[in-house]
Amino acid sequence: MATVRKLRADAQRNRDAILDAARATFETEGVLTSLDGIALKAGVGNATLYRNFPTRDDLLAAVMATSIEAALAEADELSSSRTPREALSEWLVRLTWQLRIWHDLPYCLATAHHDGDSPMRPATDPLLDRTGALIEAARTAGDVPATVTAGEVYELVLALSWAVDRFQDDEPTARRRVTMATAGLFA
Repeated sequence: MATVRKLRADAQRNRDAILDAARATFETEGVLTSLDGIALKAGVGNATLYRNFPTRDDLLAAVMATSIEAALAEADELSSSRTPREALSEWLVRLTWQLRIWHDLPYCLATAHHDGDSPMRPATDPLLDRTGALIEAARTAGDVPATVTAGEVYELVLALSWAVDRFQDDEPTARRRVTMATAGLFA
């Protein structure tokens, strides 16, 4: 078993500064922004950024980690407090809304979804897994046909997230868009 070495204090400060700068930059400029610009905003050289995060996907996965953990906790809460159909329906709305948070994020996630070697996969696969668990619970309750797969539904969520981003939906409009688009999932 490999041991994880703790970063030196200055290296940890640099890593934290890069993550903070990336999060702020993604919020204002989208996820396809210049990585060199993020390094500049973090006050580090681009070599430091690339040493910590060799690819854009590595950086994006690290920045998204906290949001993904929160989303998974929401899914757990939904599955314990609602019927399987209601839990799945609400999860799809919330996941769509969360994945639209940064401009072009749905595009990056869709690309990673089809690339088994993407550094984003370990960060985003739990979302796919949780979607599958909610689908299976709804299927067991008789609410979702056997032909519906988690992969197809996740791809639908990514497409809906892209639309919510592109059309600049507010939350009620996004909820309506997702509800209309996913109505066919339910038996």
